[in-house]
Order: sequence, then structure tokens, then C-alpha cells
Amino acid sequence: MKAELVDVNETRRDLSIEVPSDVVDEAIGHAAAKLGKQARIPGFRPGKVPVTVIRQRFKPQIMQDVAEHLVSKAVGDALVEKGVEPIATPDIKDLVLEEGKPLTFKASFDVVPSFDPGDLSTIEATEPSRAIEDEAVNQSLERLRDRNARYEAVESGAVEAGHTVVVGLERRGTDKDGKQGELDRHEQVNIELGAPSNPPGFDAEVIGMTPGASKSFTITYPADYAIPELAGGTVDYTVNLKEIKKRVVPALDDELAKDLGDFSSLEELRKRVRDDLEHEALHAAERQLRQDVMKQLATRVPFAVPPSLVEREIDRRLEDFARRLMEQRIDPRQANIDWNAFREGQRAGATEAVASAIVLDEIAKRDQIEVTDEDLDAELQRYAEQTGHSVASIRARLQKDGELGRLAAGLRREKAVTHVMSKANIKKG
Repeated sequence: MKAELVDVNETRRDLSIEVPSDVVDEAIGHAAAKLGKQARIPGFRPGKVPVTVIRQRFKPQIMQDVAEHLVSKAVGDALVEKGVEPIATPDIKDLVLEEGKPLTFKASFDVVPSFDPGDLSTIEATEPSRAIEDEAVNQSLERLRDRNARYEAVESGAVEAGHTVVVGLERRGTDKDGKQGELDRHEQVNIELGAPSNPPGFDAEVIGMTPGASKSFTITYPADYAIPELAGGTVDYTVNLKEIKKRVVPALDDELAKDLGDFSSLEELRKRVRDDLEHEALHAAERQLRQDVMKQLATRVPFAVPPSLVEREIDRRLEDFARRLMEQRIDPRQANIDWNAFREGQRAGATEAVASAIVLDEIAKRDQIEVTDEDLDAELQRYAEQTGHSVASIRARLQKDGELGRLAAGLRREKAVTHVMSKANIKKG
């Protein structure tokens, strides 16, 4: 077998391979013989079909089997011989396979060359401040008050701004072309005055009404209204006011604290809020610090990141996004998303993520960072606790799907991240 390796660029390689004709003919003979034992052709007993008939009748299948077998073996042998490791399955092109002639083809693939990731102590980053100001605690407490507001009936008086009204509602729309729609009737509707979704001018018509009163009015929608079906049209409303409610926000006191959980006083609630904010700030600071360090690592790749790795990372991000949509019961195909634009929007971040991963792998290799059986067992145990499955079943599934190696690679990178953080010059914010 002849194999010639050509460097297309820093990360792309072309491998031109020629398999001798005698090897090709032998492989064709083996494939024909194997197929002859299985072939069922009228007029011939099973296993007794002449080889010439088999070769004529099943030539396309025979040549396909031979190509798959010889190409796979030749590429594997050539890669070992040349000492290169592709990051993905090579692309096969220009394949020529004929009986009595050598098999020739070209295998193209990406590689990640070795390089020096540099002195890790020259990485500088500032850890964001995790201090929680009193104002942040106060704002959180105010949000808790607001979320626990209740509605009380207004016993007398008229509708005012900010009230919530309970009404019987009839409406009929007419579009900008004069076409009238069907009558829409609701016996009881709660409408909060001031809500952004209210029709333009609706609140002004209702303010001043008293319970038991009825009012009819027409609202004209602007030509540039956000809802195209209503833009430029009119809607005739009839409102029967049944009840007025006002929103009452509870006082910030011990009683509110008791209502919100196992707190005996407002001070206990305040302490819990501060603890939660400090916990969130800690994790936010860790994420930001990690992002800053990873961004610096990405700049240490001395060559253009292989496009195949970038595309793979973009695919992973799209799959993750689509999965989150489905978890929210949104069909990704019906989500009105420009997926091509979405892909391009992910390209810069994906390129940076791939670059930082390449550097982490090189650091792990240089500094002999390895994943032990204990590391893998601990991660599988964590999965088991989260999913309720046994460690043995999770390990078996990962091995079957070929994912155990990927899990180990991910753990190795995380250990490399910890190693980098321990060497970097991290300053307190």
C-alpha cells in the first residue's frame, strides 16, 4: 500500500492512498464467495450459484462491500504509519475501484497540532466582588412583598387607575377594510387597569364607572399597532361592571415573614434573603472568573481552529437550545426562528469555546493530568443520585453508546481548569 500525507494547512491533512490491484482482486473474490453462500437465485441450489453469475448479478453490492472494507483498513493503517490522529472521521473522495486495478482514493481530515500553551502564571484575572449591599436585600424583600399582594373588594366608590375590575364583556371588531367580525362575549373577566396588554384607551373609558353600571364605546387601533389583525381597525365594546378590586401589598413585618415560611421574625427573613443573594453572587463570580480565564486561554491557540470542531460545537448548541424549547412544550419547527441566523450568531462563541478546550487538552497532556477510576466512579455516582438509576446501569449505557470516553475527556478538562485556576494570577475584586 502506498500512502502520501500532504499538509493542506496547519490543521487540515490530505492522505492519498493506493491499494495494490492483487489486494483488490482478492477482496473482490472473498466478497463474491461470501455473497454466493447466501444468495438465492432461481434455477440454482443455495450455495451452488457459479461465481461468474454472482459477480454479474451482485456487482454493485460486491464493490460497495469491498470499498467499505478496504478503505477503512487502508485509512487506519496509513494513519498509524504516518503517526497522525484525526479529530473526526476522514472525508473520502476521488475513490476509484475497478477489478484488476489498484484502489485509489483521498482521505481528508482535521488534526490538532501540538503546541506550547505557555506559562499559566501569566494569566491574570480579577475575581468579581461578591459583596451584597443593603439596598439589594431591601429590593429583594420588596419583590417578595409585591409577589404576595392580595386583592380586596372596593365596597364603595368608582373605578380608579390601578384598580382591577371584574366585568361582563362583549366586543365585536371591524378591520381596516370594513369587514366585521363575530360577536365575542365573556360573562366574567378580570382586567387590571394599567396592564400593558389592555387596548389603547380602554382604561380611560372604564375609570369612573361604578358597580352595576354598563357602558358601550368604540376603540380605534393605530395603523402601526403591534397586532396586525387589529391595526387600523375598530372594536365596539360593551362593559358591565360587576366588581372593583384593589391590590393590597402586605406590610414588611414579622407577619409577612411568618407567612412566607419558617421564619419567626422579619430579621430571620432578611438574613435568609442575604444568604441567598450571597450564594448567588458567589456562583456568579465563579462563572465570570472562569469565563475570563477561558477567554484568555482561547487566545493561546497559535493556529485557526479547525472548522469541523466549530461546526460540531454549533450543532451541540442548537440541539441544546431545541431541547430547552421542547421542555417548554414549544415545537422548534414552529417557533418562527431563523436557524441559519441563529447558527451564525453562535459562531464566535463556539469558536472561542473550541479554542479554550484545545488549550485545556494540551495543558492536560503537557502537565500529565489524568482521570482516575475514582474520578469516573464519583461522577457516575453523582449521575446515579440525580437520576435514581444504579451506577452499574449508567456505566453499561454509556459504554454501549460509546459515551464513557467522552465523559472521561470532559472530567479531564475540568481537572485542567482547576489546575489552570491554581496557577493563574487571580486578584480579589
